[in-house]
Amino acid sequence: MTLDELRIEIDRIDDTLLELYNKRMEYVHQVGELKNTTGAPIYRPEREQSILNRLKEKNSGKLTDKAIDALFLEMFAVARNLERPEAIAFLGPEASFTHQAAEMKFGAMSAYVPIKSITGVFREVSRGTVKFGVIPIENSSNGIVSETINCLKDYDLKIIAEVFVDVHHTLASRCNSIKEIKKIYSRDIAFQQCHNFLEDCGLDEVELIPIDSTAKAAKLAMEEDGSAAICADVAAKMYNLPILFQNIEDRDNNKTRFFIISDFENLPSGNDKTSILVRLPNRPGSLVDFLNDFERCEVNLTKIKSHIIEGESLFFIEFNGHKDDPHIEEIIKRHKDEIKILGSYVKENEDI
Repeated sequence: MTLDELRIEIDRIDDTLLELYNKRMEYVHQVGELKNTTGAPIYRPEREQSILNRLKEKNSGKLTDKAIDALFLEMFAVARNLERPEAIAFLGPEASFTHQAAEMKFGAMSAYVPIKSITGVFREVSRGTVKFGVIPIENSSNGIVSETINCLKDYDLKIIAEVFVDVHHTLASRCNSIKEIKKIYSRDIAFQQCHNFLEDCGLDEVELIPIDSTAKAAKLAMEEDGSAAICADVAAKMYNLPILFQNIEDRDNNKTRFFIISDFENLPSGNDKTSILVRLPNRPGSLVDFLNDFERCEVNLTKIKSHIIEGESLFFIEFNGHKDDPHIEEIIKRHKDEIKILGSYVKENEDI
């Protein structure tokens, strides 16, 4: 076929796709009307995952699994906004890694509200100002985020999904070379994660100024002569700040895991993970006795972290399975006075 003939075929397929998209959205609209009469949640991660799994199993073309995710997750986001527009709060500002995590799940068309603190995100979701919140829970280099654990303890909200984001840092500046850089803005954690690069380039000797976000760092570096920022490339591009070096983090497998929180619970998907907080009696062997129940019921524990909150020892525990699975229900009933169920949700990954 000639180039013109190929383009005619592509245009024909695009016309068909447009017709099918609109037809799908008609059904989505009807689903939304039914849900509005019952108050059922619009976002059902387990349903979306079931659709993606089915499509990947049927796929025999050139689309990869990641391409299917990218195409259909954006379509799901458009559909949700057609059913019932709902706002999403995230630990801001814009162009932060949390913002990226939010867009990975809710798409580019959703209404996003940047919030200055993790506690603030929980507070606004709890008030009903927004329907969803996106907050970090742990980083592969720096561990668990204590503020998130504190809020999970204090607020009666549920984890409905998890998101994993590869964390890559850039050095961005209007300076033509690193020799002109006199100060660098970034978050404390970003300085720590890029220590080797800073030392190798002699930048550990310039003024390192910690601030509350890498996106704000990019903004400041754009405004001030002789300054630079360690930030995500999306933040540098947002403020038109030239990127001097990319992927400057010490570890090439640096990841951050995020939770999506809301006011409802998920149905089982067949591939779930559950997070709980456990308060155990202060006696020898109480943790061992508790964990032995999981072994006896053949439940695979994936994480156990201890935390001291206001002088009280708590355990953040995760395991494979849904809270409504019969063998897990048995454990929860036995320890109902010791467990706070934080949520069961589709498992995106084993761990970071």
